[in-house]
Amino acid sequence: MGKEQRSILFSGAVQGVGFRFTACRAAGSHEVAGYVRNLRDGRVECLVEGEASEIDAFLADLRQRMAGYVQSCTQQTALYTGRYTQFSVSF
Repeated sequence: MGKEQRSILFSGAVQGVGFRFTACRAAGSHEVAGYVRNLRDGRVECLVEGEASEIDAFLADLRQRMAGYVQSCTQQTALYTGRYTQFSVSF
């Protein structure tokens, strides 16, 4: 499959519930890098880079952990940049 970058927007009750912390914990179990941040409109954005299969596994893990809070999510795929070396919270 190869490496790629994905931007994922999560909607629902995703702010103030530990979503960013949970995303960082989940990322630690997968070979992904990037960031997670709250958006002013109430959504949470994750920008993730890595092998497509690792990103899929990370997202499945995160969705399972935050199932009661996520109402919907959208994804956009872009070219891998290699810019990120770890996964962290961005402000």
